[in-house]
Amino acid sequence: MSIRSSVIAATAAGLIAVGMLSTVSAASAEVAVRAPAPAVDPATGGMQTAVFAGGCFWGVQGVYQRVKGVTSAVSGYANGARGTANYDSVSGGDTGHAEAVRVTYDPRVVSYGKLLQIYFSVVADPTRLNAQGPDHGTQYRSALMPTTPAQAQVARAYIAQLGRSGVWKRPIVTRIEPVRGFYPAEAYHQDYLVNNPMSPYIRINDLPKVKALQSFYPTLTRARPVLVRS
Repeated sequence: MSIRSSVIAATAAGLIAVGMLSTVSAASAEVAVRAPAPAVDPATGGMQTAVFAGGCFWGVQGVYQRVKGVTSAVSGYANGARGTANYDSVSGGDTGHAEAVRVTYDPRVVSYGKLLQIYFSVVADPTRLNAQGPDHGTQYRSALMPTTPAQAQVARAYIAQLGRSGVWKRPIVTRIEPVRGFYPAEAYHQDYLVNNPMSPYIRINDLPKVKALQSFYPTLTRARPVLVRS
């Protein structure tokens, strides 16, 4: 059982112990870093979708739900087979899936480049291979999954730009992957951060990301998150 699964089970039973909380420590959470604006970010028209994988999808969804211009942010499993697109299978780490979030957005309000800047600033640590926060495994990899050639161009240019910037001392290992299927996660995973703000996992690992979004990008932060279930 993963650390996250253990926390869920213990929370449900009302048995979160001090030892477990020390395992999911503040030291395991990513540190927000203000990434520079993308130099390549051409204007596009019409509603767009993009997929982002950056560790546990609770935090990724929780951030993008609060970005102006985002009309939908759905947690799911990306780039594995349909038959293994469920939490129990993906948690084994050998399905090829990544926990990911499919974001639908209006580029007239927020560009793909700005979504990338938010991703690298507050969503994920791009220098950690197959791990984010306290979670480890290929299902927690840092990966961008563009859905159009234009998005792929912006993603490649931005990763190269960030590599030259020296913002991170370690190499950036974030992957760019074509989307080979996206399957929405189980209902209880949707809007998880909004519905469980007092969860120790959320408080330690994900609420700081929301606060960093509000601090770094106040004009792009919406007052109320856009939810999967209204």
